[in-house]
Amino acid sequence: MPELPEVEALAAILAERAAGREIARVLPVAVSVLKTYDPPLSALEGRTVTAAARHGKFLDLATDGPHLVVHLAKAGWLRWRDGLPEAPPRPGKGPLALRLLLAGPERSGFDLTEAGTRKGLAVYVVRDPQEVPGIARLGPDPLDDSFTLETFAGLLRGVRHRIKGVLRDQSVIAGIGNAYSDEILHAARMSPYRLASDLTEEEIAGVYEAMGTTLRSAVERSRGLAATDLKGEKRDGMRVHGRAGQPCPVCGDTVREVSFRDSALQYCPTCQTGGKPLADRRLSRLLK
Repeated sequence: MPELPEVEALAAILAERAAGREIARVLPVAVSVLKTYDPPLSALEGRTVTAAARHGKFLDLATDGPHLVVHLAKAGWLRWRDGLPEAPPRPGKGPLALRLLLAGPERSGFDLTEAGTRKGLAVYVVRDPQEVPGIARLGPDPLDDSFTLETFAGLLRGVRHRIKGVLRDQSVIAGIGNAYSDEILHAARMSPYRLASDLTEEEIAGVYEAMGTTLRSAVERSRGLAATDLKGEKRDGMRVHGRAGQPCPVCGDTVREVSFRDSALQYCPTCQTGGKPLADRRLSRLLK
C-alpha cells in the first residue's frame, strides 16, 4: 500500500508536471472507484490545476474549481504518461480505473490503475478536501512542524492498544501504514506488541525520533524519482518489512513474521523482543 513517503512523492510529481495546466478530459473506466457525484467528474474539465498536496495517504489535485482527491488503497497506483492514446479507454478487466488528460499537443496526463481483484481505489471530486470522510477524521501529520514530542506523548496517553496498531490508526496519526510502522518500531528497538499506555517517557521519545527519521529518510530517497521507480525504492529501503527469513541488517538475526487474516508484520527478535519470537496464532493453528 502506498504510504506517506510515496504519496508525498506522487504529489511532488503532479505539482511539477501538472500545476498551471488545464485539464482537458477526465475519463472514468471503472465507475465503481468514483465515490462522489456532486460536483460531477466533468466539473474538472476546463479547470486549471493550481497545486498538488498530500493529506495522510490521500492525494489531492487542486484546481481553480473542485479538487480531485485519490486514495490509492492497497493496490492502486498513479502512472504519469506522455503521449496518451487518442482513443478513449474501454472498460474491461484491465487495471486502468481512470485517465486524466491535460490540454496540449503532447497529450500528457496520468492513469490511475489498480491491480488484483480486491478493489479499494477511491476517487472523490469535492469543493473542499475536508468533505472526504477519510480526510476529515485524519489525525495530525507526523511530518508537520506542529507534531512535537509532547503532541505524540499526548496521543498515546491512556491508550491500551498495541503500539503497532496505534501507529497505523489514521485517526491518531496520518499517513503511516503496515510497512513504515514495522520500520519505525525496528528503528526504535521496540516490540510491535507493546501497549502504548505502558511506554516510558524514554521509550516514547525513542519511537518519536524513529518515526521522524524513518519517514523523512524515505521521503528524501523518493524525491525526484519517477512514479514508476517509487515502489522499487520503497521495497529496497526496507530493513525488516517484507524481509521475513532474511538477516536483520543491524544484528544479523533472522527477521520473523506474524501473519494475520489480511496482513503480516515483520520484526527482528534480537532488536525488538529480547530474542523471543512473538506468538503467531495463525501459524500455530496450521501446525496443530
